[in-house]
Amino acid sequence: MPLLEIEGLTKFYGKKKAVDNLSFSVEEGQIFGFVGPNGAGKTTTMKIMCGLLRADGGCVKINGMDISKNLSKVKSLIGYMPDFFGVYDNLKVNEYLEFFAHAYRIKGTKAQKMIDDLLELVRLTDKKYDFVDSLSRGMKQRLCLARCLIHNPLLLVLDEPASGMDPQSRIEMKEILKNLKDMGKTIIISSHILPELSELCTHVGIINQGRMVAQGDIAQITMLAHGTKRIKVRFVEDFKEALTVFKEFPAVSNVQVIENGYILSFDGDDNDMFLLIKGLIDRGARVCEVGLVEGSLEEAFMKAIQAVEN
Repeated sequence: MPLLEIEGLTKFYGKKKAVDNLSFSVEEGQIFGFVGPNGAGKTTTMKIMCGLLRADGGCVKINGMDISKNLSKVKSLIGYMPDFFGVYDNLKVNEYLEFFAHAYRIKGTKAQKMIDDLLELVRLTDKKYDFVDSLSRGMKQRLCLARCLIHNPLLLVLDEPASGMDPQSRIEMKEILKNLKDMGKTIIISSHILPELSELCTHVGIINQGRMVAQGDIAQITMLAHGTKRIKVRFVEDFKEALTVFKEFPAVSNVQVIENGYILSFDGDDNDMFLLIKGLIDRGARVCEVGLVEGSLEEAFMKAIQAVEN
């Protein structure tokens, strides 16, 4: 059973349909990248799944529970980090986390142990007694992430967690999120920094005009960039007869010449690939590399968005 299930989700703002019959699911342990243009419906969807907005139609289930019927229980399973979050600048870091720990009725030595563990996780141990106001933006965002983890939620919903961070802070945030995945957390993350999402996420959903236009694991999504598999074949030395071999296979198209090899579109199965490589070797080719050329998440994103708009 998926940890998160969304089916037919719809939300209006006046006459504008912000979310349009949206459906997708996230399995336990996944890092799901939720991407789309500005105004596509990402933040609205995230707020609905966290119980902060009421949907006009459809259903959201977390751990099998319908949020419309089990809101308080569902909220206890979620840690939500909004794109614009508030921190209490006149509190020290430990006081800030103590405040939220008390909100979850976590007190005493248990709260202090948890706070120390969270500060170590987000790499803020040395800032424990500093005022929040003295922290950099990146540090404040990591503190906000620690706050999301106070009640040990199953699901983290992070809306632009790296927004405004410098490159070093983004790298630190990415490493923290990887650690959280290793700890068994399921993460939904929205971001416009697509190269970093492609390194971090296991799965991606692309939303446009309130509708899911593409979803799947990273390999499936990046394949959208080319529309079919792109294969690189390299030889020990130049082998021009390869072009003759390629013409004998209907699965091969769009051949591009590279140094001592070729990149080609391939619309066949594993057996077709075996026969292609065998055919090259039988003609005297000394094949030294065969591999899949992955498209980028940016290319896949643009292709998916343009397909809808056209």
